This record gives sequence, C-alpha cells and structure tokens, in this order.
Amino acid sequence: MAFRWSFIRSILAVGCILLMVLATVLPTAAEAQRRGASLVRDAEIENTIRAYAAPLFAAAGLNNDAITVHLVNDRVLNAFVAGGQRIFINTGLLIRAERPAQVIGVLAHEIAHIAGGHLARMGGAIEDATTAMILSMLFGAAAAVAGSGDAAMAAVLGGQHLAERSFLAFTRSQESAADQAGAGYLEQTGQSASGLIEFLQILGQQDLLHSTRQDPYARTHPMTPERVAALESRNARSAARDAKDTPENIERFKRMQAKLVGYLEGLSVTLRKYPETDTSLYGRYARAFAYFRALDFNRALTETDRLIADYPNDPFFRELKADILLNMGRVADSLPPSQEAYRLAPGEPLIAFGVAQRLVALEDDSRLEEAIGILKQVTLREPDNAAAWQQLATAYGRTGDIGMASLASAERYLVLNALRDAQGQAERAARLMKEGSPGWLRAQDIISAAKDERRLQRNR
Repeated sequence: MAFRWSFIRSILAVGCILLMVLATVLPTAAEAQRRGASLVRDAEIENTIRAYAAPLFAAAGLNNDAITVHLVNDRVLNAFVAGGQRIFINTGLLIRAERPAQVIGVLAHEIAHIAGGHLARMGGAIEDATTAMILSMLFGAAAAVAGSGDAAMAAVLGGQHLAERSFLAFTRSQESAADQAGAGYLEQTGQSASGLIEFLQILGQQDLLHSTRQDPYARTHPMTPERVAALESRNARSAARDAKDTPENIERFKRMQAKLVGYLEGLSVTLRKYPETDTSLYGRYARAFAYFRALDFNRALTETDRLIADYPNDPFFRELKADILLNMGRVADSLPPSQEAYRLAPGEPLIAFGVAQRLVALEDDSRLEEAIGILKQVTLREPDNAAAWQQLATAYGRTGDIGMASLASAERYLVLNALRDAQGQAERAARLMKEGSPGWLRAQDIISAAKDERRLQRNR
C-alpha cells in the first residue's frame, strides 16, 4: 500500500508539472514577472505604438479608446494580449525589429486575437485540456490502487499527451486565424503583410533552439512553415503587397529604437551602435539617454540642448531635459522645460503628470491648486495611473482637504488591488464629506467595489 500511495503522489506531481507546462505557454505577464520584468511608461513610445495601431483597430471594428497598449521592460521577444483588450509588447521585440512594418505586423496579429475573441475562448481550451489530464490522473490513481503500476503510468502519460495535443492544436489554429485576420487589417489600411512575414521568419529561427532558450513568443505562438506559406500566398495576391514603410513611420521607429537602446542597453552598447561621430538626431538622442542612465548628466544635457536648439518644437526633447535636471536634484530648474513640453503636447497625460509632479515637489503651497487641476485631468484620462492618484492625495493633504486626500488614496489603492486599504480610505473619505456630494458618492462606489471583490476572492 505504501508503494501505491507513493505512486499516486507521483501521478499528482506529474499532473502538476503538466499544469505548469500549460501555464508556460499561456500569453500572460506571469513569465515576465518571474524574470523581474516590469511595465514601463514613456509618452513618446506609447504615442508611436498608438499611431501604428490606430488604423488597425479601426479596420478590426474595435474602439481605439477601449484598448490599451502596455510596454514590458523585458529583453526577450514577446507580445501578447491579456486582461481583456490589453496588448503587451516587450521592449526587446521593439529593439530587435528591423523596420516599422514588422512591429505593425505583430500589432495586427495581436489585434486579431482581440477581435476574434481568442483570449476568452482560450479559457475553454485550457479547461478541456486539463479535464483530459485530470480524468487520466483519476484513472491512473484507480489503477495504482488496484496494483497495476504499468496501467497507471500508461493512463497518466496518455492523458497528458492528449491534453497537450488538444491545447497546442487549439493555439495553432488560433495563430493561423490571427495571421489571416491580421493580414486582412493590413490590406484594409493599405499596408503590406511582408513585415509580419519577416517577423514570423525571425521566429522560425527560434524553433531550432532548445525550448529553454526560445523566446516566449515562439512558444506561445507555435510556428509552422504552413503559416508563413499561407501569408506569402495571400500577400502575393494583395494590392498592397509592395507597400513600403511611410517616412513618418520610419521616423517614429528610429526614434523609438534610439531611445530604447540608449535607456536600456547601457553606455558601451549605445556608443557602439551610435558612436560620437553619428551626429544624426537618432545618434544624439540615444547618447543623451545613455549618458543620463550612466549619471553623466553634463554630457546628457549637452546632447539634449543641441537637440532642442535644432528642434525647438519637439516636446520629447524638452521632457528629457526636465527629467535630467530633476534627477540632478534641480527641481525648480526642471519645471520650465517640463511646462514647455506640456505646452507643446497638451494631450499627453504622462507629460502633464511630469509638470504636476514638479509642482508638488517644489513644496510651494501656492502652486498646489495648479498641480491639483493638472492631476485631475491626468486621472480623468488615465484612471489607472496609481502614481497620479498618489500625487493628488499628497497635494490635497497639503491643502488641508483630508477628505479628498483620502478619496485619492482610495483610488490609488483600488488601482493597486489593495482592497482592504482602498475600502478603509474610502470609508474615511465618506465620513469627512457631505452626504450626497460627488466625492461622497464616489467613496460609496469604491467601498462597494472593494467589498464585492474581496468577497469574490474569499469564495475562489
């Protein structure tokens, strides 16, 4: 009997391993989190991705405002959809891409997953796969109890094989469908699918690597020669097959890559790719970020000031100067370039947040109302911006409006899913506010939302 129960435990362990295998092929942020990756915010890069994606959203019949694009600070090649209408794209993919059409092709493919409802249906596929596995485990356990170890092992391994084949067949069919739908969106917007084909060919090289060395995109988007062949056949018939990258898209792409290399790859790598002899906008931009990250603030300012002199109406060069000065501890000096960036790009909430952040950091109470006004606009545009809610709570607290400070803190905790704290701060706000006022009503909403979510979590 000891052997049988030991064997049953082994069966359960193997089942857990399969569940882990299934989890690794799911396009979620869990793997990136395990590697220490994090989401990053950058107004210019997000603006570039939105510009690339907007025509594709329209072609797919999706509301551009309802979909968010997130940048993941991770070197590996990956992009995925998760959490509803959210697209996650790794900085490593953006750096590895060779031209705008490749990034746009990936976006078209991921948007097709959203439009096709693949993420919702994947839950059913996982359920089917794990059901097959669990049934095999139960049969195997019964066989082990009956004394037939060979039969038990055969049942478990057979069930695992069936489950894995079922799940991978589902994902492959989804990938092929997303390829074709994505190609259709590209055609509708007058763009060639050649970029998507090129990127799939880059991924095809990953198939030659051991699974532990493959990038997640290769594992979560199973590759077959048939996928590339089908796209090539379709693209050959497309009126847009020879469409080239537009000058605007190329400009955005080069700036995006220069910024990412300079900020993420380190000074030595940046200087090899963008040596001092490179006096282009992109070379100077990359070096400015690389010097900034290396804490060589004087050189970073020199490169940035030259860019501003040549391109005085570019908000992102002003934003960079403001960030350099802020990191030098020169808060007051960083405010004017930040305000100028905001004047040049009033629709960018991250740039607006930078102005408000500096106004709060000045510790000049006469500037708090200005900061509050800007932060209210930022949180209206980006209600999930936890940092903006935190700054708003600080600003309200310093004006003596503890009710609104507590409400802003409740909003922040709600974004962070710290439900107990969100409820507590909302209850405090409600006690300090006039019953029936807008703030009091919002506090009630947060209290209810936090209670409901905590109840759901307890019942899971």
